[in-house]
Amino acid sequence: MDLKSLAELVEAAYADRSLLKQEATEKAVRETIELLDQGKIRVASKDEQGNWITHAWIKQAVLLFFGIQKMEVMEIGPFEFYDKVPLKKNLEAAGVRVVPPGTVRYGAHVEPGAVIMPGYVNIGAYVGAGTMVDTWATVGSCAQIGKNCHLSGGVGIGGVLEPPGARPVIVEDGCFIGSRAIIVEGMHVEAEAVIGAGVALTASTPIIDVTGPEPKELRGRVPARSVVIPGMRPKQFPAGQFNVACALIIGTRKESTDKKTSLNEALRDFGVSV
Repeated sequence: MDLKSLAELVEAAYADRSLLKQEATEKAVRETIELLDQGKIRVASKDEQGNWITHAWIKQAVLLFFGIQKMEVMEIGPFEFYDKVPLKKNLEAAGVRVVPPGTVRYGAHVEPGAVIMPGYVNIGAYVGAGTMVDTWATVGSCAQIGKNCHLSGGVGIGGVLEPPGARPVIVEDGCFIGSRAIIVEGMHVEAEAVIGAGVALTASTPIIDVTGPEPKELRGRVPARSVVIPGMRPKQFPAGQFNVACALIIGTRKESTDKKTSLNEALRDFGVSV
């Protein structure tokens, strides 16, 4: 079935769940999730101008998939699970390394050469080639992670399923995300950025560029090659003045070295914890 037909059936069923009883509609939902699993479609992708576009109908299909799936017991060695979504299969053929007890759910796509340590990749997510999802790092539903990224231990990449039109979390190619950092609510981290340990990025987090004579405030986006650390700034409340969390852009990765070297230099030069 072509994508236009799939989208029409999925959108109609999302508006009227009774349509899920029809064989053609259920088939369309399952085919959409299979295409997601194979990486032939993505929840979000770049257009010709380089802008990220969210494909709401694909997120709708993920939500509908939960409705048509039955709970079942899954046994893997001595482990027992009880869930609606099976685990991803054929990892060897896909060229993906998953270290026990790392988990990749069916409907997520992981490109060849990526490594999933004992972390978690949820349905609808996309993980690029050469990326490391380190121990206890999580990639939430529909999150888009680029190539050659490093999600350090305990990193939390949030899932964004509803509303279907909302942008998922996007981490572009070559980014380094430090230990226990949190990136949620549709945040966009542009290519080759360095996010220090413990940074929390939400849609409302002030991201303040302090590299110039005057601070410049951003929200929802970390510019390419930025080096970001946790920060605090004073805010007045009825009960008095208190410090609230923000994120500080303290520099950029250098162009003069290759990516791996510049990453290490960024962490040394700016004293970013990882």
